[in-house]
Amino acid sequence: MESNFKRQLVIIGGAEDKEGDSQILRDFVRRAGGTKAYIVIMTAATELPREVGENYIRVFERLGAENVRIIDTETREDASSSTALEAISKATGVFFTGGDQARITNILKDTEIDVAIHKRFAEGIVIAGTSAGAAVMPDKMIVEGDSQTHPRIETVEMGPGLGFLPGVVIDQHFSQRGRLGRLISALILEPAVLGFGIDENTAMVVTDSQIEVIGEGAVTIVDESEATYNNMGEILKDESLAIFGAKLHILPHGFKFDLKTRQPIPGNGSVANLPVSVA
Repeated sequence: MESNFKRQLVIIGGAEDKEGDSQILRDFVRRAGGTKAYIVIMTAATELPREVGENYIRVFERLGAENVRIIDTETREDASSSTALEAISKATGVFFTGGDQARITNILKDTEIDVAIHKRFAEGIVIAGTSAGAAVMPDKMIVEGDSQTHPRIETVEMGPGLGFLPGVVIDQHFSQRGRLGRLISALILEPAVLGFGIDENTAMVVTDSQIEVIGEGAVTIVDESEATYNNMGEILKDESLAIFGAKLHILPHGFKFDLKTRQPIPGNGSVANLPVSVA
């Protein structure tokens, strides 16, 4: 997962605060340039692009962003719009709204807009996404799946994502919808070793190879890099998955995670290798 450019991602679990202090969106605006930010809102995921987009315009302008505009792409043909490409070339931040993540990839993946956003990302602009906009961040994403269930192959459908954070799996609305089973299923189905489940009004903020959690919930991390066994090759589609030796981390606000070492870092910044005592 190493790269030769500075990654800045704000990946939000959905239902982020838009009316109060707006901590997560405030962090995005600050990273995108503060009062000098030029923010592009990508509404491909939603069937209500004007309503959803204007809601975010109100928030970003309230927080002081200088220039905010919507790019609405209803078809793949829209994804080569010269005005949209010009806006992306000027953008300091790109924000993907919620909705249906399959719409984002069906409309945008491998288009001129997709190429342009990746180019700007490589140049250091901030990419953010909430709910469906969070799901598309990896190279392989959860398209849909069952909540509140134990892991099974049929629990989850995977598809190509936009690849801003490759080699991981991301799920959102995590605690609220009981999605641990489908995150584990997705992790076993895909050649990824890290799964991130992001609660509502919570974000994992990626800077280079370090993640910081902000918001009122937590990020659940499943690390199967040292797992000793799973029964993927032995079961039928509707049978239960088993996995041995996976690690689980729960990170609330202020805690961090290093993508290179795959180690959590406590909120005070010390190394999280404390001994566990058993009474």
